[in-house]
Amino acid sequence: MSEYREPILEVENLRLKYSFYKSQPLKEVMLKRNRKKKNEFEALKGVSFKLEHGTNLGVIGSNGSGKSTLLRVLANTLTPDSGKIINRAKSVSLLSLGVGFKPELSGHENIYLCGLLLGLSQKELDARMDEIINFSEIGEFISNPVRTYSSGMRSKLAFSIAVNVDPDLLLIDELFSVGDERFREKSKKKMEEMILDDRTVVMVSHNTTMIKQYCQKVLWIEEGILKGFGDPNTVVNNYLDFMN
Repeated sequence: MSEYREPILEVENLRLKYSFYKSQPLKEVMLKRNRKKKNEFEALKGVSFKLEHGTNLGVIGSNGSGKSTLLRVLANTLTPDSGKIINRAKSVSLLSLGVGFKPELSGHENIYLCGLLLGLSQKELDARMDEIINFSEIGEFISNPVRTYSSGMRSKLAFSIAVNVDPDLLLIDELFSVGDERFREKSKKKMEEMILDDRTVVMVSHNTTMIKQYCQKVLWIEEGILKGFGDPNTVVNNYLDFMN
């Protein structure tokens, strides 16, 4: 990893709110003629960090802390309300269970769909198709609609697509715990290859042991607030102390 390159990611004061309508008691609904109350939930509250090329970042935090929201903002599938993101990655792949899949399309068709969205040409996808299918272990089910797949099959296909399109930046949302033990080991080996190949990986996981094993930096987010960023052992230990 070259120390002279600019960071692959620069995130500054990132903020994002979700709007939702809270259900009301029947009496209030009748008296107010069914006027619903609009509520807002701030998922990200001024998150800032920089990530260098080839650095693997682990993202930790309790459930609902904003981890997955952060990944989706980095993947440009969610738009923040304010803040700045500079993403210098040539290609970005978000690996999350079923994200981007069209349930009525076959696995084969979804490979094309996801690949094209990631910027690959049909020729490039044709050249990698067999490798993607074989790695996923879907077999003959690749021709069936994705809606018929189990969660394990969908996650295998998602992982296979994400790692075989050669992304410059790979975003992983809590998917290492799915599949059988053999597939998990195969996935870890593939991840190790990508790490040695100078890829940049941002992974969300509750598995702090794995985070410390694979990541050079850790980001801890809690209730949308950045609580820690830096050395894996230090940040993970602070997080575990907080949780206990």
